[in-house]
Amino acid sequence: MSDKKPVIRTDAPAPEGFEGEGFFATKLSSVIGMARKYSLWPLPFATSCCGIEFMATLNPTYDASRFGMERNSFSPRQADMLMVCGTISKKLGPVLKEVYTQMAEPKWVVAVGACASSGGIFDTYSVLQGIDKIIPVDVYVPGCPPRPEQIIEGVMQVQALAESESIRRRDMPEYQHLLDSYNIDN
Repeated sequence: MSDKKPVIRTDAPAPEGFEGEGFFATKLSSVIGMARKYSLWPLPFATSCCGIEFMATLNPTYDASRFGMERNSFSPRQADMLMVCGTISKKLGPVLKEVYTQMAEPKWVVAVGACASSGGIFDTYSVLQGIDKIIPVDVYVPGCPPRPEQIIEGVMQVQALAESESIRRRDMPEYQHLLDSYNIDN
C-alpha cells in the first residue's frame, strides 16, 4: 500500500461566480451550458463515404468520446446533435426532415462533407444541393470526405454553441421565425 496522497489540481480556472470554503455559486445558464457541452449525443445520419470518416472519429485513435460523444444515439428522441454525413437525395429529404423534427430541443445539426453542405460533385436533379434547403444547419464541416480531425473540429464548434447558448434562445421569436422559414412546427 502506498503512502502517496492524491494530487488535487488547483490551477484549473473556475467559471465566473462566487466561491468560498465548501461552496461555489454561479449562474444556472453557465452550469446548464457546461452540462450540454460535455454531453452531446450524436445521431449519425450517414449515407455515403463521410459516414466512414465519422466512424473513424469513434475509434481509439481519435476518441470522440473525450468530447462527450460517448454514446451514439440511433433514436432521434434521445439525440441532440444530428450528424448528416453524405449525399442526401431529394427523395430522402423528407425522411431527414422528419428525423430532425422528432429530436427534442435543444438540438444542433452538423453538415459533414461537401455533399451534405452543398450537394458536392453531384449537381443533378436527384441530389439535394445542401441540407440547409430543408433543415437549419449549425456547423458545416468541409471536405470530400472530411478527415476525422475536421469532424472533431465541427463537434468542438457545436460544443461552443451549446455552452454559450442562452437557455431561452429556443423560445425567442427569431428562432420561431427560422423554423417557420423551413415549414417546421415546433
